[in-house]
Amino acid sequence: MTHMLIFGLGYTAKRLAERLRGDGWTVEATGSAGDVDFTDRDAVLSALGRATHVLSSVPPDRASGLDPVLNTYGRDFPEVWYGYLSSTGVYGDMRGAWVDEHTPTVAETGAGRRNARAEADALWVKLSARVFRLPGIYGPGRSAFERIAAGKARRIDMPDQVFSRVHVDDIVSGVAAALSSDAPAGAYNLADDLPASGNAVIEEACRLMGQEPPPLQTLEEANLSEMALGFYSENRRVANGKAKRILGWEPRYPTYREGLRSLLF
Repeated sequence: MTHMLIFGLGYTAKRLAERLRGDGWTVEATGSAGDVDFTDRDAVLSALGRATHVLSSVPPDRASGLDPVLNTYGRDFPEVWYGYLSSTGVYGDMRGAWVDEHTPTVAETGAGRRNARAEADALWVKLSARVFRLPGIYGPGRSAFERIAAGKARRIDMPDQVFSRVHVDDIVSGVAAALSSDAPAGAYNLADDLPASGNAVIEEACRLMGQEPPPLQTLEEANLSEMALGFYSENRRVANGKAKRILGWEPRYPTYREGLRSLLF
């Protein structure tokens, strides 16, 4: 019997849980949508005792910088399969260069922002987990279409800025491939094949919706949140060759164009 315990049943983990249950897995999870109370130590330890696989999607705590899962229950982990949903933010700003799993992370170089995420990523790697490094995630209910409809879409005048992204269902298929192939521990970038500017995505979404894109703005004019400003402070292209080679994974949505069309039609 395959039994998965998921820490943090958020947007991506929910879709993974649906996939696993459809494949005959038993899935338990913490989080507001889960069935295990993270603060109930006895309940979590009981779930850990039943689990054959454990996956965390819980980010580091903003105040302390600690990984809540490892800090609270790491000493109680049994010897099972582990996975962690991390971020390609661990690579920091690469000025548009390509990164792969051999690229040193911020935790290794000691420079750049998002140190807490990079430190958590390093801890999970040390625990021999399968660490899935994810770029900008989009999918049903969370895409350029929603931002456009809400009047929150922006086109920022930064000609050389590019981002990588991934459809949520391609994350699910990547994790599923790692599970089914019993992939070796280590880091895996799950990103699509075409890093592109945020402007290109907004423009394509507007084209599909039959409306004009928003005007170009400077960063100052856009009046972005601190989190969004941090996002625009980094520039990199994420390579996915290791996941393709070792997991046998191929993204169903290799670029934002196929991904956007799947959400609208």
